[in-house]
Amino acid sequence: MSVFQNIVSRLSDLKGLMKLKEDEIKYLLEPQKISSATLKVDGKKFPAWRIISNQALGPGKGGVRFHPGVCEDEVKSLAFWMSLKNSLLGLPYGGAKGGVQFNPKEHDEIFLEKVSRAYIDSFYKVLGQDKDIPAPDVYTNSQTMAWMLDQYEKNIGEHQAGMITGKPVELGGITLRSDATAKGAYFVISELTKTLGIEDKELTVAIQGFGNAGLNIAKMMYDGNFKIVAVNDSKGGIYNQAGINITELVKFKEEYGVVSAFSDHQAISNDELLESEVDILILGALENQITKENAEKIKAKYIVEIANGPTSYEADKILFEKGIIVVPDILANAGGVLVSYFEWSQNRTGNILDEEYLVKLFKNKMVQSFHNVYNKYLDFDKKIDLRTSAYIIALDKIIKAEKLRGRMR
Repeated sequence: MSVFQNIVSRLSDLKGLMKLKEDEIKYLLEPQKISSATLKVDGKKFPAWRIISNQALGPGKGGVRFHPGVCEDEVKSLAFWMSLKNSLLGLPYGGAKGGVQFNPKEHDEIFLEKVSRAYIDSFYKVLGQDKDIPAPDVYTNSQTMAWMLDQYEKNIGEHQAGMITGKPVELGGITLRSDATAKGAYFVISELTKTLGIEDKELTVAIQGFGNAGLNIAKMMYDGNFKIVAVNDSKGGIYNQAGINITELVKFKEEYGVVSAFSDHQAISNDELLESEVDILILGALENQITKENAEKIKAKYIVEIANGPTSYEADKILFEKGIIVVPDILANAGGVLVSYFEWSQNRTGNILDEEYLVKLFKNKMVQSFHNVYNKYLDFDKKIDLRTSAYIIALDKIIKAEKLRGRMR
């Protein structure tokens, strides 16, 4: 099943629960704008996209990823999820996403800068602080955003810091952005354990993916009352039933770029990590990691999605029947876009807000969003999963906005 087909299937399930009409489902699934281009850099050609899924609640908002697996189906799916995520958090944004199909690991920084600038040259006319606002995603970072900002401002001939978020602090970014996705997920996990009355137990954790989000949430959970027993990245993984020293692992990863050669821990495959017997499984890699092929083998009690779309539609059904609680991506990884909103607001107004105030606001927003989703789950007597709860809340707001605009009847 393609990534976008997962979305189609989920909306089909929601038709009865939300009393959705066929034309409403069709409207929600159809992107409002698909822009594509072929970037030409040093004699090489790379397909690239920028897609806006929905703008009922505001301008498009979503990251740009550099990855060899990027395709239109994936970008369209990610843009749709951004629409839901922004709606769920109550942010004044629609949903958008972008990507370039190439492997950044095979190129140096000079080449990455050229790709970043070429991307903006191709799409700058559809971007802007009131049109569509990019941000970092897979294999892009604050430096990527700095190059993109500079190229955008060269093209339009004026400063517009609010056209992109996740920037370096020196260019209008904010310090909270660096670990915002992980921090938001950590607040949600903490609130989940409190709600379920298990916060005082030493819970075991496996983390798939040790990039920015995975590494940072590992540090936060290691400092909390959690025992991390398995970790992996794209090159391999490690397992230690007694627990992994994350402080030392982070140092090792930063020096050598891998986790698999750390210490004398047991080697573990990606499948073994996903199927490990832990309390919490954190998914921080790519889409469709848990599917109908491996869902029956999942032993974790709770799954937290800090990656986008890591659980397929069919797998959701199996996990729900097994009694496994899945904290969906549009809630668990929403911390990044929430802090991007703070950055965008400051860029737009010139009003620099106190960081202590922003941290408090950030936590309150993530905690409240969790309870909104969990309470909707309780409203349905736990007969739906948390993803369905989140979709109902988010889609209801988008549909009401579209009807008020006269786009839906």
